[in-house]
Amino acid sequence: MRDVEINMDQQLDEVAINLLEQLISIPSFSKEEDQTAVVLEGFFKERNIPTERKGNNVWVRNKHFAAGLPTILLNSHHDTVRPNTAYTRDPFKSEIIDGKLYGLGSNDAGGPLVSLIATFLHFYGTQNLKYNIVLAATAEEEISGTGGIEAIWDLLPRIDFAIVGEPTLCQMAIAEKGLMVLDCVSRGKAGHAAREEGVNAIYEAFKDIQWIKTYEFPKISETLGKVKMTVTVINAGRQHNVVPAECLYTVDVRVTDRYSLEEVLEVITSHIKSEVAPRSLRMRSSGIPADHPLVQAAKKLGLELYGSPTTSDQALIPAPSVKIGPGDSARSHTADEFIYIAEIVKGIDTYIKLLNEVVN
Repeated sequence: MRDVEINMDQQLDEVAINLLEQLISIPSFSKEEDQTAVVLEGFFKERNIPTERKGNNVWVRNKHFAAGLPTILLNSHHDTVRPNTAYTRDPFKSEIIDGKLYGLGSNDAGGPLVSLIATFLHFYGTQNLKYNIVLAATAEEEISGTGGIEAIWDLLPRIDFAIVGEPTLCQMAIAEKGLMVLDCVSRGKAGHAAREEGVNAIYEAFKDIQWIKTYEFPKISETLGKVKMTVTVINAGRQHNVVPAECLYTVDVRVTDRYSLEEVLEVITSHIKSEVAPRSLRMRSSGIPADHPLVQAAKKLGLELYGSPTTSDQALIPAPSVKIGPGDSARSHTADEFIYIAEIVKGIDTYIKLLNEVVN
């Protein structure tokens, strides 16, 4: 029996790696994932697994899906960022060198995606599970687009909890900070720079920026720490001899589970003079209770638990969720992106062990 299990797992590894190499070869920038969606549909249809699709999102259900059971969602994305100019390799050519699989999207999030797909195949035909399993390969994650997981949420069965595949070194993020991007405008009055005229909008903005730099929200999350605000873009003035009447700047705000986005926005607008416009109030903090069976399973397996400062589709999933997967977040969006083959093998093994603790 053990020999059969080993051979099966080896086959899953090969299937996952072959699929990842195929996905790498096809450009799948956000909103342009139609061809990788076709590949994913074909992959499941070759195995007689019925697929569902909306836009560039593809999802499947386990063979013995039962309406009365709770449902686990396995989710990762198949879109990528565009390759940066520092690439020395063809980003769409997969190469395995010294145990590393190179290619755009190999680490973020091709490795986690194919590992989850292999895990889904492992459980697909199993009878008498305690949970249904749905796998969704979704689009537009890299731009937090509305055509991704949100677009299909109402078409999925009721999801009780989710595992989101992202490169975390197979450590489990049990909470994730939300994201709010603010476009701010500081107003002044134009005047000649040579005379004592006007009100400099840059100087007015500096007062607000200094508050943003130094203010600390009093509530601190046990898993996510402090709310973090960072000014990331600033633009003002067109001529050297004119006092600018307007200064535009952008603030990246990472919000913990101790505050709603609306609460943080209210605090900011009450303390600064600049006009403040949030781009979105969609990317909320997320997490899962410490006593959840999935968290308990992770503890039993000795996995490291942490709170993640970076966002993913986890922010758009209105159900308890964790983020975990093979690969390293530090490699995401880098030139000559890669993932170790051994990481994919470990990812599949980790996902299967986690679910075994929960579904059987």
